Amino acid sequence: MEITQQCVVALTWTLKDTLGEELDVLDEPVEFLVGGDDLLPRIEEALQGHGPGATLALHLEPEDAFGDFNDQLLFLESRALFPAEIEEGMTFEGSALPAECNPAAPRAGVLYTVAEIYPEHIVLDGNHPLAGIALRLQLRVHAVRDATEEEIGRGSAGTGFFRVHAQAPGNDLLH
Repeated sequence: MEITQQCVVALTWTLKDTLGEELDVLDEPVEFLVGGDDLLPRIEEALQGHGPGATLALHLEPEDAFGDFNDQLLFLESRALFPAEIEEGMTFEGSALPAECNPAAPRAGVLYTVAEIYPEHIVLDGNHPLAGIALRLQLRVHAVRDATEEEIGRGSAGTGFFRVHAQAPGNDLLH
């Protein structure tokens, strides 16, 4: 079966930056809905017409991946607004920002990373950790199947697309 819109594809990949530094490795096949919210549009385009066993090498510029770095998504906030155990590298959803934080900081649909901690302030970064970075993606197609009505309805095979997880520095950024 060839990959088309509204099908589920099982992929493995290695993601690197343009200097060759490994950013993420998916060793075991994971299912993604093509035509939903699981994959970046540029990846879906490249997969069209391929089938099991296909390997692709993609170069993704920031605009095809996680966008350019936006310094308007950096916020200096009072250290006192946050728990004592907060650490650099921790992430949390914008909806969890304390009410006293900068009202210009988006609350919906933004994941913030604690970029730096100072005695009186912390720096929050609302950019995706890979924003502004050109990426090289080697992927392999392991299986292709028709999507279920449930998967089409929710726009996902259940794994999500390149999600950022709360992490300690050095942990994987993507899954």
